[in-house]
Amino acid sequence: QVQLVESGGGLVQAGGSLRLSCAASGHTFSYYAMGWFRQAPGKEREFVAAITWRGGTAYYADSVKDRFTISRDNAKNTVYLQMNSLKLEDTAVYYCAADVSSRFSPTPKSKQSSYEYWGQGTQVTVSS
Repeated sequence: QVQLVESGGGLVQAGGSLRLSCAASGHTFSYYAMGWFRQAPGKEREFVAAITWRGGTAYYADSVKDRFTISRDNAKNTVYLQMNSLKLEDTAVYYCAADVSSRFSPTPKSKQSSYEYWGQGTQVTVSS
């Protein structure tokens, strides 16, 4: 069992920045990949970014590439999402997720079905 707790969401003006954190517990965090997803009002949840177990490889949705950065600190059992140049369309609930079965996989995944555990989400609202 893995518990995930997101934090760092809030209200920010367009063009601003936020850093989300996701603290994990209950499993050996450094063994598996982590991902961030988001769900905007009236839309389906979508992939944002993912990172491998050691942090050597990251993968991003085209909509956030060059603006968002995913990283992890295995010593702190935490994954981060640095969000810069935020746009109105980035408004959503952001979820972190754990791909526990990935175990040392060199490739992060974008499919939601690959992730077994999910956090409760944190709201990010971008205003004009």
